[in-house]
Formats: sequence, C-alpha cells, structure tokens
Amino acid sequence: MNRRHFLEALAVTAMAAAPLARAQGTYPNQVIKWVVPYSAGGGSDTLARTLAEAMRPMLGQQIIVENRPGGATNIAAEYVSHAKPDGYTIMSTGSGVLAFNEHLFKKLSFSPENDFTYIGAIGKFPLVLVASPEFPAKDFKAFLAIAKEAPGKLDYASPGHGSSHRLAMELLQRQTGTRMTHVPYRGAAPAIQDLLGGRVPVMFLDLASGGSIIKAGKVRPLAIGSKARSPLLPNVPTLAELGVPDAEVFAFQGLLGPAGLPQDVVARLNLALNAALTSPAVVKRFTDFGFEPLLGSPEAFKTLARAEAARWGKVIRANNISLD
Repeated sequence: MNRRHFLEALAVTAMAAAPLARAQGTYPNQVIKWVVPYSAGGGSDTLARTLAEAMRPMLGQQIIVENRPGGATNIAAEYVSHAKPDGYTIMSTGSGVLAFNEHLFKKLSFSPENDFTYIGAIGKFPLVLVASPEFPAKDFKAFLAIAKEAPGKLDYASPGHGSSHRLAMELLQRQTGTRMTHVPYRGAAPAIQDLLGGRVPVMFLDLASGGSIIKAGKVRPLAIGSKARSPLLPNVPTLAELGVPDAEVFAFQGLLGPAGLPQDVVARLNLALNAALTSPAVVKRFTDFGFEPLLGSPEAFKTLARAEAARWGKVIRANNISLD
C-alpha cells in the first residue's frame, strides 16, 4: 500500500470513528476554532477555509475560521499561545510566526519553539523572481548584469519589511554578490500595481498572488526559488539551475495549537490534516493556487520550522533588518 492509499484508509477510519468519539465524550465534542493571522479573502485565509471544510467530516465537528490579522501575525500567535490546550483553538500560520519574527522583533510575547504544539505542515508557496514589462533584462543572466553594473541603483519591491519576498531578495543578493535598494509596500497588491506600471522593476512574487499575472504575460518570470520547476511554469528555470547555490526560497504554512495539547488530540488532528491534503478537492485547489502540499508528522513540521528559523535568522542579522 503506497502512502496516499494509506492516508486515504486512515481518513476513512477517522470518519467512521467520529460518531463513536462524540458518544464517548472524547475529542472533539464541540466546535473547533481555527485562527488565521490574516484578513479574510486572502490566500492564507482561502487555504485555511478549504482545509477546514475538508477536515470537518473527518473530525465530526464544525470548524469555524476566525481572522485575527495585525502585528506582523503576532496578534493571532499570542492569542493562540495563551489559549486552553484542549484542541478547540488551533491556528494555521507559517514563516512569519515560526521563522522570521523571533529575529525581526527584539521581544515577543511568545516563543515559537516552546509555546506551541506543532500539529503538521500544510504546504509551501515557492517564490518567483519577476520583472516588469519595461525592464530591459529578458532573462536572469541579464538581470544579474544590470544589478552588478550599478550597485544600489536597481530597486526591488516587496509586500513589506519582514515579508518572505523581501528576505528572499536579501538572500539572493548575498548569494550573487549584488546590491539593490528595497522599496517596501503595505501588502502585495500595491507592490504588484507598481510593478505592472513599471515604477519598480523587479520583485519576488508567490504564485498565489502573482500566478495569474505571470501566466497572462503581464510580468516576466526570471527564476523560481523551488527545488524543481513548477508544473504551472515549466519554462521558468530554478535558481539552482541558474547557478545560485542554497537559494530555495518559499513561504510555508502549518497547523499549530497552544503548548501542551494532549498527544491523542495532536494525533487526531494530524490524521485529519494529512487525509485532507490528499483529497481531490484540496489537491486541485492547492494546485491551482501554486501551493505545494507537505504531508507528515508533527515532528517533521517542527524540524522544518526550526531549520527555516535558523536559515533566515542569519539573513536578517546580516542585513540588520528589524520591525521594532
């Protein structure tokens, strides 16, 4: 039995066991609150609602999504870290809370390593380096030549100071010996508008927010920061193919609860999450979004998060980036 069939069999078992669990008074026997640290309608919110709907029949309980945006995702993280560890308050979050913010802020009200229970990874958004239509470089090699010819003269946009998009460009500069000027925006939408208008020449985009304009030819993709080429953009080379070492750049998402969740609750949620990630409706939605599912154990998710925190901490410190 392969991994997918195994997970599907486990999902069937979970669905069959749900009525019995409620009758016995075991988890879950009430509504589950799923906290999203972003506003409603965005990519992360859509992913959470898609998964919550897929997990609901497996758990036998309603899952309501509650948006708590703000504070560079710290507001939602603090709320969940102080919630009762009973499995009825969980949160989908990712790179900001688990990899960046401990380095971007001098003091946090929570510890990413110690104040959460890791339930399971959800997936990752590869980042794509793109150029505006007016930018003269037609490929990555020409882009590098322009960046190296006039250090500090080439601008790049990002959705904000502490965004994965900005940090990806900082890493790329370190790996290629280039120096560019950061132009931060308040979110991806205004940055994309100025990119389309030629007011800024380049930026990193995730496929959720930028996939449609890339496929429509409104911006020029130069490279993708994934291990392999994306099936959505098969003609776009990876940074590794282009000779940039250790430059896999992505934003990841996973499911958390407050520290101290009982092991049986973690196991039940992880089972439902992994089964949902293999369901045809979720796979299609994620594929259309350019989002790569990541199945696995709570331990594997925590290992990924802590490795990303160590990797990006070096970039943040080297560039003296702070959000305080």
